[in-house]
Amino acid sequence: MNQEIERKFLLRDERWKALGQGVEIRQGYLSSHPDRVVRIRIYGKDAMVTIKSRTVGMTRGEWEYPIPLADAQTLLDEVCQRPIIDKLRYRIPYAGMLWEVDEFHGDNSGLVVAEIELNAEDQPFDKPDWVGEEVTHDARYFNANLLKKPFRDW
Repeated sequence: MNQEIERKFLLRDERWKALGQGVEIRQGYLSSHPDRVVRIRIYGKDAMVTIKSRTVGMTRGEWEYPIPLADAQTLLDEVCQRPIIDKLRYRIPYAGMLWEVDEFHGDNSGLVVAEIELNAEDQPFDKPDWVGEEVTHDARYFNANLLKKPFRDW
């Protein structure tokens, strides 16, 4: 089974911005139910459909497949739940791991979250000094929940 083990953190400051180039992401949800998330994402010039199962601890099933860009654009424009999530993603290598920092726009403007994917929930890793408080277990920060209650409404 494909698994995603992810931890999320807030950031202390903006030093991370000098370490990478952001790529635009536009994503929407066909289903945002906690038991089954179905996401459409355009990431640069690539388009994907992703299916995720319920999160248990920090782990959930994840299946991701490429789809035609035109199909993804139509799904985002005409079928996905509103609002669409718009963000810039920065990929920043640190201590042998890859950190992804998402800078949200639109209804979630002002929110910035760092994520790291692990091979096991107890896998040790080093945090950059610009990474702050962990929010892995705070459901408000799940992307699928940001369409139900955007950051601007917190």
